[in-house]
Amino acid sequence: MKPSHVPTDLKIIKDKRFRHLVGTHAWKALPKTVRERFGHRLTGGASVVYQGRVTAMRMSLVGRLLAQLARLVGGPLPYDSSCVDQPAVVAVTEDCACSGQFWIRQYGRATGFPQVIHSSKRFSGPTGVEEYIGRGIGIALRVRTDHKGIYFESDHYFLKLGSVTFRLPSWLQPGSLTIAHQDLGNAQFLFSLNLSSDLFGELIQQDALFHDT
Repeated sequence: MKPSHVPTDLKIIKDKRFRHLVGTHAWKALPKTVRERFGHRLTGGASVVYQGRVTAMRMSLVGRLLAQLARLVGGPLPYDSSCVDQPAVVAVTEDCACSGQFWIRQYGRATGFPQVIHSSKRFSGPTGVEEYIGRGIGIALRVRTDHKGIYFESDHYFLKLGSVTFRLPSWLQPGSLTIAHQDLGNAQFLFSLNLSSDLFGELIQQDALFHDT
């Protein structure tokens, strides 16, 4: 008997969007568990949820200032180093209106409410995938893979006002962003965020260990 709290229209269907981005050969070289996580999606408004904890967090002085400034556009960057060893949750929900995905990341803090970061991935733009972080600001991402996992690297930042998109000049871009998803086996994976600058070096580095639920 199906539990009453499970939506009757919930289905797990194959999702080939990430496979198309990286190519068939690179996709097949990924660990099976990574292909499972990025190769399926849920219908019916359901979310895939991963639970874990933050294992490392480094921020330079410039990184701290940047993370605080970024709160003006929705707070897309982790800004509190007290999140280390605190619980972390990631939820992924299909964005039916834009044929993309909503991502919500929640990081616990030593005191106070947890930080919640939300963004929207859309499979469009010159690189094939864009991440919108708020106030019309987004990042065009390039996707690559290796035998450990999948990586999202910033190509450029942009501002979208209505139907018009403006590419931000290099002096307004915060730095090079890399989001890594590396499989560790035993139904676990490492989620890493790295923001670095040619001028200031590493700005922010965060690692979080998650497991499949």
